[in-house]
Amino acid sequence: MATEQRILLTPEGKADLERELELLRATKRPALMQRIQELTSDGDVSDNSEYEDVKEQLIQLEGRIREIENILQDATVVEHAESDGTVVFGSNVTLVDGEGEVESWKIVGPEEANPRIGKISNISPVGAALLGKRVGETITVAAPGGETVFTIRDVS
Repeated sequence: MATEQRILLTPEGKADLERELELLRATKRPALMQRIQELTSDGDVSDNSEYEDVKEQLIQLEGRIREIENILQDATVVEHAESDGTVVFGSNVTLVDGEGEVESWKIVGPEEANPRIGKISNISPVGAALLGKRVGETITVAAPGGETVFTIRDVS
């Protein structure tokens, strides 16, 4: 039995998904369909690897379009309220690890998480451990290389 998990988005995350959806529908899909039409107009495509590649790209693109549409349809947009110092969904959090390394993260839903740009999921080990904590508190997170201790330096 599958459990239903709510989809949470920040307003920025929703806007990013809407922009991506528009790009896929208005630009990328027509370009791929045009390329398929060009390749099929040349005749037999049974042994044409480029045709197969473009067709596979179109299938993947259609899947991403459906995925974004479903996310947007089912998502709850959570506005980030002024912080009272407690980490909540949408918070920007600055952490210091045991070696003095400083990291900053925004707590978002899995659909918009991207650690490369400083966004971690509220259900990731670090994100989940941070929720409800305040400036000055420490968290311990289990990782493949061992446990890491973080102290919360700032919450906004």
